[in-house]
Parts: sequence; structure tokens; C-alpha cells
Amino acid sequence: MANQSLWKQMGMTLKVVVPPHPLIAHWLTMLRDINTPAPLYAKGLEELGKWLTYEALRDWLPHQKQQVITTQGKSDGTVIAANIPLLALPQIPGGLELWYGARKVLPNAHLCLGGVPNCIDKNAGIIIFLDQILDGADLIKTLTLLNKQNIESRRIRVISALSSRPGLQRVGQEIQDLNIFCACIDAEITDNGEISPGIGNPSLRLNTKTSGLL
Repeated sequence: MANQSLWKQMGMTLKVVVPPHPLIAHWLTMLRDINTPAPLYAKGLEELGKWLTYEALRDWLPHQKQQVITTQGKSDGTVIAANIPLLALPQIPGGLELWYGARKVLPNAHLCLGGVPNCIDKNAGIIIFLDQILDGADLIKTLTLLNKQNIESRRIRVISALSSRPGLQRVGQEIQDLNIFCACIDAEITDNGEISPGIGNPSLRLNTKTSGLL
């Protein structure tokens, strides 16, 4: 069972899920270690993207029953609903690394590199990837743009390697019924704007890795 935290501010509820998976804990530790080289740091984000997205899809991914013919007869099965689009919105650069892992379990999702699209299907699911939730400002900006298109929070999942408690509290004050999946919640933001103990600045630790976007 995943660890779940609820922030209740101004009558609004924020659901934050921290899955207690040893692989998630392992790759978070790799990100925290100051001696982790850039390629392994990128791999850590990729792995967290995969495992956190897997957890986020457990009770959310649209699916339907389908009967198939086997070598021995008929069998009732389940398939992913192809008529419901999924959009991936990564924040570059760290969010893109998370997406590299997530696409292994989301092969049919459409990658949106230009930010929030101007026109989103009314039944589309949205997955936001960002390496960290710092003070919450970047996430709130994206969610506000989605809200202007009448995208309800229940259609959104947020994947983040790490969240700060102050950032989550701020998001919880402004956004209702949002689901966030992350590897850990750290208590503080330092005076220089980093989460403590944190994972460092992904833009610097990735050496501004931007090649191979697709």
C-alpha cells in the first residue's frame, strides 16, 4: 500500500502518493548523491518516471473488457481504451527524463513539448512530468492553463521525483482534488531556492542534456 498524504487547505484536498517501492527508493538515493555522474543521474530520473507512472496508472488508466480467441477457445480480457487520448506534458529538462521512463508504460501517449496545447480533447487524460515541486509556482502555472480549458483535476496526474512540503501546501491551497505521485516529500526549501536535502539542480546535474528529445 502506497503512503498517502492529504493537505486540507481552504476546504480543498490534495492527494500525494509516495509508493514504498525499493526501486523507487534506490533511484531517489542515486539522485540525492552528489557523486552521481550525469548519465546515472539521468537514468535515475528515467527509472523514477517509469515506476511512478506505473503506480499513477493503477486505478486511472481507461480500460475496457474484450473477448479474444485463444488457441484453446475464448477468453475474457482487458485492453486499454484506445478512444481516450493521453497527453504527456514534461517540464524540460528533468521532466523530459522522467518521460523517457514513463513512455515505457505509456506507449500510446502523445508528447507535448511546446507546453500546454491550445486545444485539448474533452475526454483526454493529462500527465504532467516535472523533476521537482519546489515552491509550487511552476506546477500551478501549468494547472491554471489547463483549468482555462475546463480540464478537471480528476483528469490529471502529476509525476515528480521529489516534492517539498511548502510547495505541496501552496498547491493544495489553490488546486482542488489533484493527485501527485512522487518518490519523497522533503521538509524544507533553502534560502537559495533548493529543496533540502533534495536532489540538487537537475539542469546543472544533467549538464543541460537536451539531445535526443524524441
